[in-house]
Amino acid sequence: MTDTVLTARRGPRSVVVGGTGVLSAFGRGVRPLLRAALDGRAAFGPVGRFEVSGRRVDRAAVHPEPLVLEGELDRVIEAACASAGLSAARRADCPLYLAVHGDPALARAAPAERAGHGAGAFAAAVARRAGLSGAGRAYTSGCTASADAVADAASAVARGRVERVVVAAGYLVEADQFAVFDAGGALARDGRVRPFSAGRTGLLLGDGVAAVVVEAADAARARGADCLAVLAGWGRAGDAHHVCRPRPDGAGLARAIGAALHRGGVGPERVGYVNAHGAGTVLGDRAEAAALHLALGPAAARVPVSSTKSVHGQALEAGALLELVVTVAALRAGRLPVNAGLLGPDPDCALNLVREPTGAGTGPGAEAGAGTVRAGHALSLSTAFGGANTALLVGLP
Repeated sequence: MTDTVLTARRGPRSVVVGGTGVLSAFGRGVRPLLRAALDGRAAFGPVGRFEVSGRRVDRAAVHPEPLVLEGELDRVIEAACASAGLSAARRADCPLYLAVHGDPALARAAPAERAGHGAGAFAAAVARRAGLSGAGRAYTSGCTASADAVADAASAVARGRVERVVVAAGYLVEADQFAVFDAGGALARDGRVRPFSAGRTGLLLGDGVAAVVVEAADAARARGADCLAVLAGWGRAGDAHHVCRPRPDGAGLARAIGAALHRGGVGPERVGYVNAHGAGTVLGDRAEAAALHLALGPAAARVPVSSTKSVHGQALEAGALLELVVTVAALRAGRLPVNAGLLGPDPDCALNLVREPTGAGTGPGAEAGAGTVRAGHALSLSTAFGGANTALLVGLP
């Protein structure tokens, strides 16, 4: 693969992740989330945030404290900018790409006021409070939303349109979406998410609020900043198969994975871990397993795979960004998140699943201990209703 082809596909600048901030059901910060993912310790429990007595399922991964989405977005953006060492002046020139289900106040707003509560207005208000520029975007309605935001940010940075972008996303489990998924029979009846497992019964929702700084590598070096990971590649593709069922052969997701690897100049044999979408649904997991075999070929039989939704749940528009943060942290730790909740093998999901906590390793990319990260690249995958598929490829700096 020539440099000319790669430049045409992705742009001439290298892209890095320069800082992160996160909230999950395990608390604020990356450390408690990563520890739970590495141990395979799930956060699912009875929902006390709203009334669930009339529902089929009463479980989710919910933070124990009362939370307000606007406040949590402010906190994770501040954490990401601070960890990336962004001054107030640099933040002022930095756009915000925000993935949310919408403004939580919209449902309670009077008809005459609803125009001011659109997703774009909500994103602009978050950007103002964070001291970011007004040149931002809002991404809504889809489990690939925050991955799409990262891909767009990476493309803009790689092609020199901006120096850096703050990408943020947030979803807190609330009554309306919980009711929709419960009424549709999508929630796991046994109260656990069991990706790729025999006997899996569905997904469970979870709190997730996250932010990352996507930046040009040369800009980060020029200001003496450390980077957490290289955002090596990204890819998107559609299935056009069904409004909610995935295409059984996984062809769309396979194309997204292939595009991410091509942009990164990385062959399947160099992928050391896959954080799968793995929602725990029968059809979705089966199609994703097929996509991995289609995209990775023989490497699909050996590359370690897990879905961190098995511990933190499905955070809808914020899920992909939450999972990217976990993936980056796992690469740096040299350990692999556990695919929790397994009851037994499913012959339709023939993957090398991470079943037990791995050895502590000796740092980023360490090879000590069974199952530790042996290569410097990982894929984080997302799919959504309507046949949307997004793949992000990250590597150690």
